[in-house]
Amino acid sequence: MYLPSAFKDIDLLRLHEQIQQSRLAILVTNGEHGLQASHLPLLLNPEQGPNGTLYGHLAKANPHWRDLAGGAEAMVIFAGADAYVSPGFYPAKAEHGKVVPTWNYLAVHAYGQAEVFTDAQRLRNLVSALTERHESGRAQPWAVEDAPADYIEGMLKAIVGFALPIDRLEGKRKLSQNCSAADIAGVREGLTNSPDSKDQQLAQLMGQA
Repeated sequence: MYLPSAFKDIDLLRLHEQIQQSRLAILVTNGEHGLQASHLPLLLNPEQGPNGTLYGHLAKANPHWRDLAGGAEAMVIFAGADAYVSPGFYPAKAEHGKVVPTWNYLAVHAYGQAEVFTDAQRLRNLVSALTERHESGRAQPWAVEDAPADYIEGMLKAIVGFALPIDRLEGKRKLSQNCSAADIAGVREGLTNSPDSKDQQLAQLMGQA
């Protein structure tokens, strides 16, 4: 990831927070069969290893897991808030016109080599934890135990789990930090007044930069 110093984020707690807020990550490897990418919900254990450890699973029919088993380095992408920045937001547009469109966004990339596993109990613990995370807050949360035991047993045989200790983390917070104070204020105002809730979210993050 291209990381100009103005946008580089090395705050481990903040990077972990973004990982945990991301509902769907992108797992990328470049193995024996070239580039492969899978979209997955993942769990982070921030206490395991210097940068934390990611947990997830793939369908056994998905050949992507074989790259992990073969030791290929993995990159996991966690996309955060983003917003289009119009030149019209900048006071500089009226002053000299030397402005162009850009995009503000947050992103975290995690790198490491994974261990794959097929142990039934370990897989059950993983899918139970994932389920609890995404069912929490529902009026009637579904649990793995709600399905017939033999059905769950069969489903577990159809997946491969993985644990990915994070060797390296890259974080980017592109929030107009390279602009003048007046232009930053203009971008925040423009995004705050947008009818798009995603734009408004990005404006709030700019206030925390």
